[in-house]
Amino acid sequence: MTEHAARSPRLSVQLYSVRDQLAADLDGTLARLAALGIDAVEPYTVFDRPDELAAALARHGLAAPTAHAPLLSDQIEYQGHLVPLPPPAIALEAARAVGAHVVFDPMTSPQRWRTPADVAATAARLNAAAETAAGFGLRVGHHNHSFEFHQRFDDVSAYEYFVSLLDESVLLEVDLYWAALAGQDLPALLQRLGSRVHAVHVKDGSVVADPFVSAASYDAVLLGQRPVGAGELGVAAALDVAGNVPLHVIEFDHAADPLTAIGESVRYLRERAMP
Repeated sequence: MTEHAARSPRLSVQLYSVRDQLAADLDGTLARLAALGIDAVEPYTVFDRPDELAAALARHGLAAPTAHAPLLSDQIEYQGHLVPLPPPAIALEAARAVGAHVVFDPMTSPQRWRTPADVAATAARLNAAAETAAGFGLRVGHHNHSFEFHQRFDDVSAYEYFVSLLDESVLLEVDLYWAALAGQDLPALLQRLGSRVHAVHVKDGSVVADPFVSAASYDAVLLGQRPVGAGELGVAAALDVAGNVPLHVIEFDHAADPLTAIGESVRYLRERAMP
C-alpha cells in the first residue's frame, strides 16, 4: 500500500445516488447513510427544501461540506422544456443554509467546451461566481463529465485549458468515472491538477463507450457502474494519487440497490486506508 493510500480523506456520499429513496423517506434514508459510519453528504440540489434538509442532516449527525448548484448556466433543459435558473447568489444562499462551504457547478452544456473562446467565457463566469461566493463566506468550483476532455487546444485538453484560466480560489471536483471514460490517465491527471483538487467523485464500473461522444445525454442504466473497487476503470491507482484530496465522494448515477452499493464502496475505501 502506498503512502497516499494510507491516508484517510473524509468520505462523503453524493445524494443523487439515493434520490429516489430521499424522495420517499428523507429521514430514513439519511439514517441508513449515517449507519454506514460516514458523517458527510453532498446535496445534488440546494433548492429543494434547504431548511428541511439542514435539519434532517443535523438529526442524523451528517454535514454537507460541499454541494452542487448551477452557477454557470441561465437555464437548463428539464423534461423537454427550458427552465430558467436563479442567479448564483440565490444558489449560494441556499447552499449556505444547508451548511456547505464549497459549491460545485455540476454540469454545463457540452457545446460550451468546443472552442477556446467558449471555454474562456465559462471560466470567466466561474471566476465571477467565486467573487460573489466570497461575500457569503463560500468557495466555488467545477465538477467534470467527459466532454470537457474531448477537444484539445495546442495539445491541451479543453478541461485543463479551462483550469489554467481559473482564479486560484476556484476548486475542482474531479469525477474519476467520467474522466476515465474520456480516456484520461487518472493518476497523471490528478498529479497535473495538484492541490486544485478539493474532492473526487469516486465511481467505478465497466469500460463502456463514452456516451457523450455521440449524444448530449445518456441512459444511466447502461453505464454499468459498480461499487468502488469492483470495476475496471483503474480507480485504485487514482486513489493512490488522491490521498491528499480532502474529500472522497461516493456516487452512483444508477445502481439497482444504491444503499448496498454505497455500503460496499465505503468498506472498500476504509480497507484501503487501514495501516
